[in-house]
Amino acid sequence: MTQQAAALQTYNNELVKCIEDLYFKREELNRQIRDEQTEKERLQHDVRVLTEKLSRVNESLAQRLVTRDTFDRTIAESEAAYTKILESSQSLLSILKQEAGNLSKAAESRRKEH
Repeated sequence: MTQQAAALQTYNNELVKCIEDLYFKREELNRQIRDEQTEKERLQHDVRVLTEKLSRVNESLAQRLVTRDTFDRTIAESEAAYTKILESSQSLLSILKQEAGNLSKAAESRRKEH
């Protein structure tokens, strides 16, 4: 009977050790779960912050693109108007030179007639 009692005591000790080992493993798992939950919360916060920042940058970028398009359009219109002014100035100069030449010829022929 002492042999059976010793075997029973050995089994009991092993069972207690196995149960204690399971408790230890469960506590380790609980620690890992808490760590991952904390990391998840931190990452979710970071995602919210970055999402808000991305939204602000997108809005700013859209406004800047509209402003740039306005600049581009204004520059193109100004250059086109300036080109027309140059062409008109060139035409006016050409006409004035021609008229000045005609007036000079007319004045000279009157001098010759007198």
